[in-house]
Amino acid sequence: MKEKLCREIETALHRDMQTPKDFEFLRKCIFARQHLLISTTTLKRVWGYLNDSNQPRVGTLDILAQFLGYRNWENYSQGGITSEQPPSSPVMSRRLNIPECLDQGDRLRLTWQPKRVCDVEYLGDLTFRVIASENTRLREGNTFKCSIIIEGEPLYLDSLQQENRPPIAYICGKRTGVRFEYILP
Repeated sequence: MKEKLCREIETALHRDMQTPKDFEFLRKCIFARQHLLISTTTLKRVWGYLNDSNQPRVGTLDILAQFLGYRNWENYSQGGITSEQPPSSPVMSRRLNIPECLDQGDRLRLTWQPKRVCDVEYLGDLTFRVIASENTRLREGNTFKCSIIIEGEPLYLDSLQQENRPPIAYICGKRTGVRFEYILP
């Protein structure tokens, strides 16, 4: 089951964990998404990169399962639903208030189901430019305005500019909501 978790994390990151640099990247992604610290040595042990007979702690597996959107390791290992399918709640999840949290040049990865990925760069004045995308109607070079991103909620884009077409409003993650993480330089 631990091996399956590792493979799913690699798939989510579009990266195989094969070098120390890969584990450092994962450590930074976990911190950016969850604000939790985990050492690269611990990650290397979980992946079997280091020859160590110690089994990972449940707390470590909890962090990795939560990284994929599950409540904890137990929920993951029992095939539970991800937090991307939460029961309705009036309490907002993690949110990103754009003018307060981003500086010009900051980059984000937005993801939503099914397997949609969109990397964007903040240009300032609530404006973003798409720098890469997979399985979405958003294309590299498109621009849009957005003032807040709430994890697990639909993302409303305003003034989406695609090529020479008039600007439109657009919704990402209408059914399951979006997730976001910082793309580190």
